[in-house]
This record gives sequence, C-alpha cells and structure tokens, in this order.
Amino acid sequence: MPLSVCVLGGTGFVGRSLVAKLGAAGHRVEVLTRDPARHRELYVLPTVRFVRADVHDAATLERRFAGHDVVVNLVGILNERRPGHGDREFRRVHTELPARVVAACRAAGVRRYLHMSGLKADAARGPSHYLRTKGLAEEHLRSACADGGLEYVVFQPSVVFGPRDQFFNKFASILRRVPGFLPLACADARFAPVYVEDVAEAFVRCLDRRDVVGRTFQLCGPEVLTLREIVESAARALGLTRHVVPLPRAVARMQAALMDYVPGKPFSTDNYLSATVDSVCDCDGLGQLGIERTAMSAVVPRYLRANFTASGLRS
Repeated sequence: MPLSVCVLGGTGFVGRSLVAKLGAAGHRVEVLTRDPARHRELYVLPTVRFVRADVHDAATLERRFAGHDVVVNLVGILNERRPGHGDREFRRVHTELPARVVAACRAAGVRRYLHMSGLKADAARGPSHYLRTKGLAEEHLRSACADGGLEYVVFQPSVVFGPRDQFFNKFASILRRVPGFLPLACADARFAPVYVEDVAEAFVRCLDRRDVVGRTFQLCGPEVLTLREIVESAARALGLTRHVVPLPRAVARMQAALMDYVPGKPFSTDNYLSATVDSVCDCDGLGQLGIERTAMSAVVPRYLRANFTASGLRS
C-alpha cells in the first residue's frame, strides 16, 4: 500500500536516491526544501512534490507533517561554516533540529520517524563535534519515544559513495591537481564505504516493517579499507600514478587546523577528530534488512572515470 512520506534533506546526496526510490514505488512524497526551483530536474517524479519550507521552524514542521505516515530526516553537516564557534552549528543541525522534528511528528500524529545518524555516534565518548551531536540526537530520540507514541528507526552509515558523493570525488579532484605525491592526513583511518543506493534501500525497507521499530542499523559496505587504500584506488581508477605520503599525527592536526579557514573546508579539525575512530560496522545492518551489499570496487572506478576523464565535467 502506498504511504505518504515527508522527507527533510531530500535534495541532498542520499536524499535524491531515496526520493527517486520512493517515487518509483508509488509512495506520495513531500520534500521540504529552502528553494524548490533549484531542483527542477527532480520534478519528473509524478508522486513527488517539493515544498518551500524552513525546517528549523517548529510550527512549519507540524503543519507540513500533518497527514503523513512517515517522516524521514536526512539533514546533516560535516563541518561548521565558521571556525571558532565550538559546536554551535552542529548542535543546531544535528541535535536541536531532530528534537523539533520528533516533537512535530508527535503533535501531527505521524506514525513513524526514520532518522539518519552517523556510524560511531556517541554523545559521551565521540571525539568530534560531529559524532557527539549525532549521539545526542539519538539519546533524545530514544527518550522522547520511550512511551511508544512514535515509532522510530535509526541508521548509522559509514562513508557513503556514489556518483555525486563528496568523498571519492573530492579526492579524485585533488589527485588530478597534485604532481606525483599526495601528503595525506589520517592515512591509517579505516572505513567501510557503503553505496548510496544501498543506504536509500535500507530506508525504503523500514517504512512499514514492524520488526525494525526502535532498532539501529549500522550500514557498511563489504570492503574495509584505510584512507590511504581508498585514495590509491581512486588514483588507479583515473590512471594516475601518485605516491601517498602519510602525515605524522601532529602534522595532520596542524594541517586540519589550517584547513578550518579554507573556503569549502576540504578538511577540518573536526574531520580529523572523527577519523580517529574507525568507521567500520560491528554488525551487518544491510544484511539484517535483506540487502546485498554493493562493493566499492564495483562502482567507484566507473563513475570516477566518467566524472573526471573524457567528459571533463569536473576540474
């Protein structure tokens, strides 16, 4: 039976894949966005509508959620826009917004809430603002829903890859610019990259299943690699010969501190701190949902070559 689903963050990287899957399955989807006109290429989906809304306004959320069966929150940031403000923006996006969303869901009579968190999120022990604020949101969610008034499911992905990602594509862009060698911070950090379509499918499978309520699903791909191995694989995909030079921890921390002030923040102190914890799953959440994990090596080389070689779409 088609469901009515409201999505926050539906025009982002994971959101685009999820909205496409929901629309293809015939679900009625409402995507809340600051600027619907920027995403006209997504208007081809007949059961999907884009609505201008301030997702940080509690009254707006309650009004927009009314009549929906499920609310999905994919909103998140990797860095604060301005350094020197502690975790203010992380708290606003990762902790305060989810709290408003949960309250609005309950007030509007929404049945289920699907929440995007992050792998190794931990309010008390997370080494970075990113991981601590993600953990705080999970703690609040479990407390607010302890009475069973709102069903919820939490998703914790490792780094997500796909044609529009900001991870492999970022490194590919850097590799094309550097001559011969690349100094790399956190070279030994371990990741289990997960395919964006697998992440989106996990959300779809949790729309109405009873056995997933109150559970947390760690989402990882089948390959565990160090950051150095990931960067080297990107270089091979592009036919580049690059020597990766791991930076000592103190130098890496210094590099991150300098990058805090670079527009676009290709790397930051908070990224460095997050990378001190391996982004590797303790259990196979995709397998628990009946999803076969897609290997990075089967997908990434193809889209990196398409994005960076013959087409010249990226520079």
